[in-house]
Amino acid sequence: MHLHGIADKVKNRSVRERAAERLADAATTRGLSPEQLADRLVPDLGLRADGGLVLDYGPRRFVVGFDDQLRPTVADEDGKRLKSLPKPGARDDATLGPAAYQRFSALKKDVRTIAADQIRRLERAMVRRRRWTAEELRELFVAHPLVWHLARRLVWAGYADDGTAHTAFRIAEDRTLATVDDDPATLDPSATVGIAHPLDLGADLARWSVVFADYEILQPFPQLGREIHALTPAERTSVTLTRFDGLAGPSGRFMSLDRHGWRLGPPLDGGGQCWVERDLAGGHLVIAELHPGIAIGDPSLTPQQTIRDVHIVAAGDDPQSTDHHIPFAVLDPITASEVLRDLHLATA
Repeated sequence: MHLHGIADKVKNRSVRERAAERLADAATTRGLSPEQLADRLVPDLGLRADGGLVLDYGPRRFVVGFDDQLRPTVADEDGKRLKSLPKPGARDDATLGPAAYQRFSALKKDVRTIAADQIRRLERAMVRRRRWTAEELRELFVAHPLVWHLARRLVWAGYADDGTAHTAFRIAEDRTLATVDDDPATLDPSATVGIAHPLDLGADLARWSVVFADYEILQPFPQLGREIHALTPAERTSVTLTRFDGLAGPSGRFMSLDRHGWRLGPPLDGGGQCWVERDLAGGHLVIAELHPGIAIGDPSLTPQQTIRDVHIVAAGDDPQSTDHHIPFAVLDPITASEVLRDLHLATA
């Protein structure tokens, strides 16, 4: 679990890559991919199957639950919602009370870290079109006492072999699957499922938005309300994306694109990281060149970055070479929308 955190979040590229190698080794020995292993690393923190926890003070007991952002909630035995867990008093058991209070403090810290990691992982799974079997959906998401709090706030879908979506559904509060019409959704255990991108939902996107509004379901990240972007016909045939040329944004925004699967290029001779890159299907990379480049070790030295060029290269090619750029037509509509969205966010 710690290796996965290092491989996913540590800024040092060589450390991150080394951790990813070790994680891949651990996954291979278990017959899994690194992503499949990560699915199975999410702790349940000792929660009950329903996702709750009872804290025993002796004469008093409190029920812990979670809200839509995985923040812990507390209620007394009668179900009355409390602002926070009360500290043990003189009438509480001298051993049980402090132990339960300490457990709640540790739980809040652990869940905060896990929630941030899982929200980022689920959003990336939607963008990268990660797929699971229906059986894995039930085992890893529906039945998980913690992750299901997030999974039920998203729209999922079954996918055909050609990648087209069908049978969009949500996970209801009773952990059954429901369609946009609130009819039961049934899936074969071997069916392929994933988190639906709004472009997968077509005309039903607006209907799903109404359903989530009616049930007052808040999403852990933008899904139904996600901004959609498209390449123009001229951009699809071009090897450079000029719409961003000259647009600028704070260095911190470009650095924070790592949340969306981007990474800074390696430092050049002058100590600057002069582009951000993101892996694409087929072994390609999309490159956004930056000027003057982010100063390694002290980004405040170059607080503003201007995009000079956006292009696609094959993995292993010189990111700054103009010899082998690939037309943007290689991007499918979802990937194109996400690349454009990320760069718009960085330069907004």
